[in-house]
Amino acid sequence: MEKKGKWYKKGLKDGLPVGLGYLAVSFSFGIQALKANLTWPQAVMMSMLNLTSAGQFAALDTITTMGTYVEMALSQLIINLRYCLMSSSLSQKIGENTPFFHRFFMAFGNTDEVFALSAAQDKPLSPYYSYGLMSMAIPGWTLGTLLGGIAGNILPDRVLSALGVALYGMFCAIIIPPAKKSRILSAVIIIAMLASTIFTFAPLLRDIPSGIRVIILTVSIAGIAAWVAPMKEEAV
Repeated sequence: MEKKGKWYKKGLKDGLPVGLGYLAVSFSFGIQALKANLTWPQAVMMSMLNLTSAGQFAALDTITTMGTYVEMALSQLIINLRYCLMSSSLSQKIGENTPFFHRFFMAFGNTDEVFALSAAQDKPLSPYYSYGLMSMAIPGWTLGTLLGGIAGNILPDRVLSALGVALYGMFCAIIIPPAKKSRILSAVIIIAMLASTIFTFAPLLRDIPSGIRVIILTVSIAGIAAWVAPMKEEAV
C-alpha cells in the first residue's frame, strides 16, 4: 500500500504542470463550445468524458455545420486512433498480472501528455502513477472548460490566441529534457517535426485528415527508429 501511495504522489507531482496547462488550453474550448450553441454544462460533460482536445474541437465543427452522427463517429475514430497506439505501447510497460480494470482506466485517461510522462518511467509502470496524473489532468481540463464557458466571452482575442498555444509549449517542456540525454530521441523528434511540416504544407499530403496523418507519421517514424536503434530488453 505504501508503494502504491508513493507512485500516486509522484503522479500528482508530475501531473501538476499538465493540469495547469490543460486549465489554460481548455479555457478556449469552453468559449468555442458556447459559440457552437452548447450550454456550459454540456461543454463540461464533453470535457469530462472525452479527454481529447483535437477530437472535441472537431466535434464542435461537426455540430456547427449540422453534421450527421456518422460523420461525427468517423471523424472521432480517425482523430483518436493514435491513442490505440499509445495504449498499446504503455501496455508493454505495466506488469503482466495487472488487472483489467486498471488497464481500462489507464487507457481512459491516456492523453498525449500523460502518455509522454508515463513512457518516461521505468518498468514496471504502476497504475497508481497514471491515476496520479489523471487526478491532475482531468480536473484541470474540466475546470478550464467550465471557466471558459462561463466567463470566456469577456476575454480579448489576443488572450485567446495565447491560450491556444499553451498546450504545445507544455508538450515541448515534457520532451526536451529526455531528448537532451539521447541523440537517438533527439533525431527522432527532429525528423518527426520535419515530416509533420511536409505533411502540413505539401500538395496532396496536406489533404490527408489530421488523425490519419498522425497515425502514418507515428507508425513509420517509430518503426524506423525501432529498427535502426532497438532498445535492449530489461528484466522486470
